[in-house]
Amino acid sequence: MDEMSFVLIKEVTKRFGTVTAVDNVSLAVEKGEVFGLVGSDGAGKSTLLRMAATMIPPDSGSISIKGLNVIHDRQKVKMIMGYMPQRFGLYQDLTVNENMQFFMDIFGIFGDERKRRLERYLGFSNLLPFLDRPAGKLSGGMKQKLGLACVLVHEPELLILDEPTNGVDPVSRMEFWDILFSMKRQGMTILVSTSYLDEGEKCDKIALMHKARILNVDNPDNLKQGFPDLEEAVIERIRDIEIPK
Repeated sequence: MDEMSFVLIKEVTKRFGTVTAVDNVSLAVEKGEVFGLVGSDGAGKSTLLRMAATMIPPDSGSISIKGLNVIHDRQKVKMIMGYMPQRFGLYQDLTVNENMQFFMDIFGIFGDERKRRLERYLGFSNLLPFLDRPAGKLSGGMKQKLGLACVLVHEPELLILDEPTNGVDPVSRMEFWDILFSMKRQGMTILVSTSYLDEGEKCDKIALMHKARILNVDNPDNLKQGFPDLEEAVIERIRDIEIPK
């Protein structure tokens, strides 16, 4: 594991009472990489991402982002990281424009830069025609794209996304990933969890997580070698663990 990796997770464990949500997990994410976490519900993906996003501390182990410890350097980490949880906190009664203005206020973005970023990130998201529509009246896919635009508005170096397209229609999922690829081309590092294995195949590297532990880390082509697709490969890998031969 490269100590110079952009995101470095070393032997991290997190428990909630008697339940171990993350068990001695180590991962390395390189700069400019789209790194996917795949696995069933309850595998520990969300807990791991929340720790990386400085939301909760690990019980043991360490997480660093760009050499900054997520506990000791929390405020510095938050300035270079954007985090979008499963239920992102859009203000439903505010319009698309007002939500963006609110997040730009939070991040201290003013003057001409404000207009540039509004046009850029709502343009990416195809939301410019809906500036005056309340967020609560957007479709599920449009809400997710607005949430992403709000997270991107301070132009973070690392983007952490927790199942961002869960329950979103296929066309909106494709548009969402188009935005992510655009961000990757500009050098952004992306750490994303997904329950859709076709999205896992879009990642540069993926980690298969099951029952709080990492089973495999590799690129999608290697992981699905010998199987028709990634879904079959993942099912077989989990079956091997659950039902030893």
